[in-house]
Amino acid sequence: MKLLRILKNQRKNSGYLFAFIIVALILWNTNLLFQNLSKEQRTKMELWAMAQEEYIQNQSFSNLTFEVLQRSGINPMIQVDAKDRILEIRNVNWDEKKQDSTALYKILARIKKENDPILIQYKDETGALMINQKLYYGDSQVLKKLQYYPLALLLIIFLFGAVLYFVFKTAKIAEQNRLWAAMSKETAHQIGTPLTSMMGWITLLKEKQKNDVSVLEIEKDIERLKVITDRFSKVGSTPEVSPRNLIETLSNTVQYLQKRSSEHVQFTLDLPKKGIIIPFNPELISWTLENLIKNAIDAMKGKGTLGIRVTEFDLHVEILISDTGTGMPKEIASKIFDPGFTTKSRGWGLGLSLAKRIVVDFHQGKINVVKTALGKGTQFKIALNKTV
Repeated sequence: MKLLRILKNQRKNSGYLFAFIIVALILWNTNLLFQNLSKEQRTKMELWAMAQEEYIQNQSFSNLTFEVLQRSGINPMIQVDAKDRILEIRNVNWDEKKQDSTALYKILARIKKENDPILIQYKDETGALMINQKLYYGDSQVLKKLQYYPLALLLIIFLFGAVLYFVFKTAKIAEQNRLWAAMSKETAHQIGTPLTSMMGWITLLKEKQKNDVSVLEIEKDIERLKVITDRFSKVGSTPEVSPRNLIETLSNTVQYLQKRSSEHVQFTLDLPKKGIIIPFNPELISWTLENLIKNAIDAMKGKGTLGIRVTEFDLHVEILISDTGTGMPKEIASKIFDPGFTTKSRGWGLGLSLAKRIVVDFHQGKINVVKTALGKGTQFKIALNKTV
């Protein structure tokens, strides 16, 4: 099993490495394409500047020079003199009838930032500089769009990864739900057989010892087993939710656990005097409370104070369960509701994950760790809506 897990991790890491290499190659090739197009456009601009120099030097230029000057390409071009006064513009989105020169000089300032200028100079026979001009040119639309291609690629990869993660997460949750349903039904089936036998035996014992305290307590535990069997059968199906008294269910659960807990565990209850009627399933909510209370008792190692407080709000009811146990680090608190996660040497780590499933999935409520600290205990909160 360990070797299989290592091989799976290696395959997973190899997949990540392969995907990273593919993305890096695409980005690298995109950068090369951008650089090549940029050099090609500058070569064309330099060729146009050389033709312009020939025209300045000799008004009777050749047909080739004429063709080069006419085919200025698609780059925006602005030719200026030594004092940055505009002499000629090409491929610039500027309407001299509707816009003044201020708008044109703003365009020039923007183009200056895109590429270095190309000099257009002419010297006479003595070496004196007669013409000193500059050609500023901007990037073409194709080149500008190519600049954003890596960003678009990364965005597509991110969206694709998010979709894959969502599909994987949904499939994993569905698989967990199927596992829970199968385990619950099988557990209910396995408990049902000896439970039926025990009910028959307890009936015989009651006939012989009607008022025996031990027999009455055993009968209560058998009834409890019937409740547990019913709980497991309901996890594998959609449970019935109906208006009931939450305080009554909570009191019965605490009373049952208090009798079976250490005498060194002090229970403090802060419950409303009147009942709170909300829609819920009593067997499943009682199961959730049992899980939290038993975990709290385990965290206190059978000695400490366990507090339960119920507060009613306009739209929901909050149940706070706090203990004076060992507490836990924040990194563990963020994982305790994950299926299979446990800090105990025994157990499958399903108690709190089932509690979350009961509260969140079946009752559309919330369950979370309010606060915890090492050596100072932990406080859980369950929030149940008044309408489901």
